[in-house]
Amino acid sequence: MADVGGTHARLGWCTEGDPIDVRDMAMYRCAEHASLAAILEDYLLRLHSTRPGLRVASGVVAIAGFLDGDRLVNANLPWKVSVRRTAQEARLASLEVINDFEAVARAIPGVQRSALVALLAQDDPGMQSPALVLGPGTGLGAALCLDARGREVLLSEAGHAALAAHTAVELDVLQRLSRRWSHVDNERVLSGNGLMHLYDALADVRGAVPRWKQVAPLVEAARGDDALARETLEVFCGWLGSLIGDLVLTVGARQAYLAGGVTRHIAPFLHQGDFARRYAEKFTGARTPPPLWRIDHGQLGLVGAAMHARTHRPARAEPAHEEQA
Repeated sequence: MADVGGTHARLGWCTEGDPIDVRDMAMYRCAEHASLAAILEDYLLRLHSTRPGLRVASGVVAIAGFLDGDRLVNANLPWKVSVRRTAQEARLASLEVINDFEAVARAIPGVQRSALVALLAQDDPGMQSPALVLGPGTGLGAALCLDARGREVLLSEAGHAALAAHTAVELDVLQRLSRRWSHVDNERVLSGNGLMHLYDALADVRGAVPRWKQVAPLVEAARGDDALARETLEVFCGWLGSLIGDLVLTVGARQAYLAGGVTRHIAPFLHQGDFARRYAEKFTGARTPPPLWRIDHGQLGLVGAAMHARTHRPARAEPAHEEQA
């Protein structure tokens, strides 16, 4: 299996046993490789050298974007992807490509509840569907898990829906972004790349000169005494909480889960800022805000790809062990 985002690709394999146990996981930086096929081929060569009795003939790749025939449509990857050509170049008999957040949503029912961190304090009723899964990473992914086994998933393009402003500061930011883009979608702010757009726009609002060009130093500065960096993280988290509340109401979700690479990096700000308040205030009157968790799990995409393989078209590793990859 492979989980390919705009920045990193994670690869692994598993047996047919239950629960899913991802083995020999490896991570690659997408920008450092010429193609998806090059990453798959490198991983398989390493795997075959360490496990000579194992032969992987087919696989499932969870990847950001969507398929248009044989071609992957994605704005955040450094290369184009043809499913047929990728399978040929990686020497795979067959290759299936699914959306990365489809995979994440499929993995939710199998996540150990101990891996969940409550963002809105309340009792845990266990997995209930439909469940909204949202994740800011290089872009902004969103999907619904429609059943308690992860078999039925509804994909979403919520990341590309129009960004809505709710506060005076958000309005100021949105006005500035609208000068650059005719359509300002949610991931233009609520993603890793979007965090930098937000920072630059806030600097303009405050009449300040932006110092940071990348997410990691910006987040580190926000933990210190950099007021503009800290405000950027606070605005980001409040805006994200508001969006999740809107989406939960729109789709009638009974639970919400926050995943994605950015989520891990900004966890302290999610817990101490306006995130939970902005989420909860969407549910007025007799409505109770559905449970909301942050997921501490680094292999959701791989687990979801394996779930897809099991429920749709198992991929086989032959001949020695009868594993799935």
